Amino acid sequence: MSHRISYAPPADDTLAKMWNDEAFREAMAQTVGRDPYGHGSTAVRGERDRREATVVGAIVLYYVSGSVLTVTVVRLIPGL
Repeated sequence: MSHRISYAPPADDTLAKMWNDEAFREAMAQTVGRDPYGHGSTAVRGERDRREATVVGAIVLYYVSGSVLTVTVVRLIPGL
């Protein structure tokens, strides 16, 4: 079961500036979108639905909403 991925404005602004934005979106769909609790992600501050993962060299902070099958990316730190 796949989750829809949405980007909060700060993360969306960062994504728009990334040189590999399309590859990043595809990687997000194939990894976090398919298994938001997997892909080497970790819970942040002990909250199961608040997650952090590394995707295509970028650090991604996101929230999982299981009831509406959505992952909301709230912060994105591109790799250097």
